Amino acid sequence: MKGTLIFSEGEVLAEILLAGDAGEQEVYAADELRRYLELMSGKPFCVVREKGEKPVIALGKAALDFIPLDEGLGNDGFIIKTAGENLGIYGGKRGVIYGVYELLERLGCRFFAADCEKIPVLTRIEVPQIYDRQVPVLEYRAHNLNVYTKHTRFVVKSRLNAAADIKEKHGGNIAYVWFVHSFQTIMPPEIYAKEHPEYYALVDGERPTKTQRFQLCLTHPEVLKIAIERVREALKANPGKTIISISQNDWGGNCQCPNCTALDEKEGSPAGTLIHFVNAIAEALEEEFPEVIFDTLAYMYTRQVPKFARARHNVCVRLCSIEACFSHSFEECDDYTRAMTMLDGTKKMFIDDLRDWGKVCGRMYIWDYTTCFAHYPTPHPNWRSLQPNMKAFVANNVKGIFEQACGASAGSVDLNELRAYVISKLLWNAETDVEKHIKEFTDYYYGAAGVYIREYINLLCDTAEKYHCHVGFNDNPVHAFLSEENLDKYNAVFDKAAKAVEGDALSLYRVEKARLAIRYVRMKRRAQLDKVCDAEEINAFFNDWIGYGMTRIDEWVRWETTHKALLRGLWRGTEFYDHWAGEGGDEY
Repeated sequence: MKGTLIFSEGEVLAEILLAGDAGEQEVYAADELRRYLELMSGKPFCVVREKGEKPVIALGKAALDFIPLDEGLGNDGFIIKTAGENLGIYGGKRGVIYGVYELLERLGCRFFAADCEKIPVLTRIEVPQIYDRQVPVLEYRAHNLNVYTKHTRFVVKSRLNAAADIKEKHGGNIAYVWFVHSFQTIMPPEIYAKEHPEYYALVDGERPTKTQRFQLCLTHPEVLKIAIERVREALKANPGKTIISISQNDWGGNCQCPNCTALDEKEGSPAGTLIHFVNAIAEALEEEFPEVIFDTLAYMYTRQVPKFARARHNVCVRLCSIEACFSHSFEECDDYTRAMTMLDGTKKMFIDDLRDWGKVCGRMYIWDYTTCFAHYPTPHPNWRSLQPNMKAFVANNVKGIFEQACGASAGSVDLNELRAYVISKLLWNAETDVEKHIKEFTDYYYGAAGVYIREYINLLCDTAEKYHCHVGFNDNPVHAFLSEENLDKYNAVFDKAAKAVEGDALSLYRVEKARLAIRYVRMKRRAQLDKVCDAEEINAFFNDWIGYGMTRIDEWVRWETTHKALLRGLWRGTEFYDHWAGEGGDEY
């Protein structure tokens, strides 16, 4: 059957149709479709408000002449449907934009990175007969690599809807009022601790309010009363935001007072005490803020499911995989040193807790980890675990995922652009063809070197599997797959990659940027393990690091502090500080 012929033999054969009262997202979607069709054809396309004699690509409300109203699409779902010679794209406020990008991808466009798009030049643009309805399983999809935090229009092309401040005309985003570890914000000790130390967690007979490391006493009635008012004030001050996190600070030290201890023991997990606290706040504020989700963490000491407490319908539990191995899938990993110990002494792997929460939690989100945070450049052999882990999340009732990446303001070098692209595809559809995405990306982004980048990825993962390496989120580069001998093998592949693109300046630039990962690990291991600090090697690395515009090598300190630590035989610059967050941001 005939589809919609949009362009042929230099002639524009279709127009882009909007309703007279089209919303701002529909207008943006139309302008994006126009722009890319013009790039593909080299001819001007028209956006019209009334249908003429030409076939149309109707967007948003205008598409309802061809597509029945579907109230199950939400904000992110869309339908693409041909109707005779016409084509309709209908969806939610983000979905109508996503539908346009889906159509463009079907026509051969690829949105690989904020600075790398593949736009084919075509002599004929035709959409065959199509009916495609897509609604993502995950309502919340986030990744924090710098390409997403800095380039919010690229976030939309990647179909992510959180962890970036997306303009409303571009579809907007799911926004938190407080984003995790909010006990400090709820009850600052400088305000309450002097007169009411009992508001804070009792740990080993003391209430550590004079340091940064404190939690709250969650069974104290005044703490609950103050927390409700603080949350109410925050929600009133942020009327457009729909999630607020009520969650423990980023360390241990849950309260050991008699009331908290008794409830922890009854529930079999400190998560029970936390859920009781968050539920009480959510119940108190539900009528006033019916659209708000009250979010908390299942993290470290709160990771295990409580025996009895269950999150209310307006409470979200965000489970964190921080203890897990990432070189193996959660379902296959057999490193029981990473298991968590329950209050009754039993041990559980992360996959056990994922399954347990999935059975009892109506809205569960995930905080997952995708790089080495202690040493950002370190090759992270998680390429083969990304998809099975995403499938495990979806199979266990997860509704939202934050994939934490390198948070440095200028990114890093461990093929992060490729990993981010693959993750964005998985967040939309856990069943997506990962190998196809990797091939398409590497062939275009790295040119003739793409085949060798794939060879390197496979060699890296094969080597980690050969030595059965279990790789965590914060490991020093001491694993067997990073030995001097193996670094030589990886470097030899990069030699082939560089040779393949000798005449291609941009691809060579990208190849040598990626090779910095190998150079960093070699330099760091020599300094730390062999006690060899070669000034020329070190200066050459840091000169290139700066030349590529990079900032921090470690999540929590600037590159200058990493250099200082390297010369002093320390693994990390954080060792210069009493607390790992002591240094601050990238800038001086």
